Amino acid sequence: MKKIESNFSTGVTETQEIHLRDYLIVLKKRRTTIFTFLLITLLFVTIGTFSMSPIYTASTQVLIEENYGSNNIEGTYTYNRYDQSFINTQLKIITSSNVIKRAVRQLQLDSKYRNYFLDKKNNNQFLFFEFLNQKIVDLFKSISSQDPILSGDSPDDSKLLKKSEPISDAEIIVDLIKDNLSIKPEHDTKVLNIIYSHQHPGIAKLVTNFLIRSYKEELQEIKHSSSSDTLKWMTEKAELERKKLEHSEIALQAYMRKNDIITVEDKLAIYPQKLAEFSSQLSILQAERKRLESTYSQIKEAKEHSNDLETIPVIADNVVLQVIREKIYASEQNIKQLSKTYGYKNPVMISAKEELTSLRKAKEVEIKRVIDATKNAYDLAISQEKNITDLLNSTKDELLNLNEKYVQYSIMQREVNTNSILYDTLTASLKKASVTEQSQSVNVWVIEEASLPQHPSKPKKAINLLIGIVFGFLGGACLAFFFEYLDNTVKSPEEIEKRFGIKVLGAIEELTQKGQKIESLVNEEPLSPFAESYRLIRSSILLSSVDHPPRLMLITSMAPSEGKTSTTVNIARILAQSDKKVLIVDCDMRKPRQHSLFSLPNSIGLSSYLTGNTKDKIVQQVPGEDIALITAGPNPPNPAELLDSARMKKLLIQLSESYDFVLLDSPPIQSVTDSLTLSTLVDGTIIVLRSGKTTYDILSNGLNKLESINAHLLGFVLNGVSETSGGKDYYHGYYKYYSKEERKKTVN
Repeated sequence: MKKIESNFSTGVTETQEIHLRDYLIVLKKRRTTIFTFLLITLLFVTIGTFSMSPIYTASTQVLIEENYGSNNIEGTYTYNRYDQSFINTQLKIITSSNVIKRAVRQLQLDSKYRNYFLDKKNNNQFLFFEFLNQKIVDLFKSISSQDPILSGDSPDDSKLLKKSEPISDAEIIVDLIKDNLSIKPEHDTKVLNIIYSHQHPGIAKLVTNFLIRSYKEELQEIKHSSSSDTLKWMTEKAELERKKLEHSEIALQAYMRKNDIITVEDKLAIYPQKLAEFSSQLSILQAERKRLESTYSQIKEAKEHSNDLETIPVIADNVVLQVIREKIYASEQNIKQLSKTYGYKNPVMISAKEELTSLRKAKEVEIKRVIDATKNAYDLAISQEKNITDLLNSTKDELLNLNEKYVQYSIMQREVNTNSILYDTLTASLKKASVTEQSQSVNVWVIEEASLPQHPSKPKKAINLLIGIVFGFLGGACLAFFFEYLDNTVKSPEEIEKRFGIKVLGAIEELTQKGQKIESLVNEEPLSPFAESYRLIRSSILLSSVDHPPRLMLITSMAPSEGKTSTTVNIARILAQSDKKVLIVDCDMRKPRQHSLFSLPNSIGLSSYLTGNTKDKIVQQVPGEDIALITAGPNPPNPAELLDSARMKKLLIQLSESYDFVLLDSPPIQSVTDSLTLSTLVDGTIIVLRSGKTTYDILSNGLNKLESINAHLLGFVLNGVSETSGGKDYYHGYYKYYSKEERKKTVN
């Protein structure tokens, strides 16, 4: 399974594989939801199970066979073939209303044993149906009184509506028995298990055993009833199938004559062999054509340089040319020898030169002949390749055409065979029905009678509880994944970095112990995993720039209550532990908190300096710590304008020269524009997020605002990471390591 994520910095959509551990993390995170759903489900199942009335089940086994022979003695057993359709027919007869109604009437279930079926508890559903039926009758009566057709022209229909009566007790009991009656055939046998359930064990046994008797009586009536309608239907059906068979046979013969289908099978055997031969020949011709094409291309390229022609293998290996070249060489050597004795005008020299010229002309003629022969061979190879390709394609087309004809022939042949089988089957059945019309019967043997149930069959408490546990867990898991799907909040550093392409400086573990103050825990437990996570953030900040670490840093968040103020304090304390001069400036002049965390006065602060209302020193030293603080001061009416003033810019320049690190605690980005203004005045901005609270929509919107003003983002700090949020693994090994070290030091 995969999930899609988009990278904020690159705009590229990435596909990330979802692993099994991701599902386990979701289940662990939503374990409260799963456990709650499981408890509720189990509670309902338990209440429903233990509030149900006990049900007793009685069963009997019967062997049912169709008597195929006319001379069988009544009651004797003869082996007959297994017929599923016959078994299914008998199942329908046993569970039919006629058989059950016969049992109700003979057992007097609607009078003598009425209270076992029609008490107030069991009859509520039928009272509802009776009420519904009465309402329908009243509706038809109102329509018939207004409709002139029903009131005048159709008096019989109107009388039928008026004579409608409620459901009788016998009909109600029949429906009750049918609802609790089941027939289960034994696999590959003719043995049937007739099972009936009731709240009273005696009634269950009585009804189960008597149903067999009612079934036998019903079979007797069916046996002696007229079968003329069946014979008539079978005769008509056989005639219809005979006509369909004749029509399909005629159509098959016509198709065979039209398409010469008799020779198709022989051709289908020959054509694949021809295709293989043509393919082999085509491969040989293609290889030969490519060879000649390569040779001819060399000849055409070498024509511009006649000396290169003789280096081509087809010309260089020519026997005639080899002889001529040898003669030319001998003639040239002869001329050299004669030139030493005779002059150029000597008849002997002239004769020798004429012989050399003749040999050279003969060489040129032979080269031209070889070139022409090569071209002719190349043209012939192209023609042969085209011819064999056309022959191969035509053979393929003929084979496809033959296949289509043969497929259609096979379809028509199957239709003829199917119609023939149906016709033969109907004809045989019709003959058998005519012969055995008076002797056909069904043999029924009771193999095992129903006994009195000793223990209730329902409810199955253990199974119900087990099913409740399984479905409760599965339902809770589905609900957990649904809630997780709806959850659009940040959870882990890895997911944030993959979505936005911006570094996560560190993740802060959520504090679970009561009484722990996040603002002072760094000083109180310096070797705790919590303190080490801030040291990791310090390292990330110091390495965030190439030349030197950022001096002016803005720390903000997307929304309130995400931990920006406590994060500012803890980062300042961690930086101060490195013998650095650190200053915190509380720029949140709407809801300042820094002065209360350090227990310092806020009567004079940043707002006092920016408005020019004080000449006193606004920097306060935190008692007992190497941290300085500029409080927010009195709340001004226009904090955004003050933070964007030239006086604020001048102040930041002076502070950056006096301190190693200046941390600005500013309001959330989504609330006001203060942080956007300050982000353009600092070396970098750190955004504090809250795991499980900050949504990706809010974060994306805030990042767009910062990107529009070209703010420099140092990275994110993820607060409130828990074991089940998916981000705990980010520093899990680190936490574990430092937890062990801290325990060792404590022991020592």
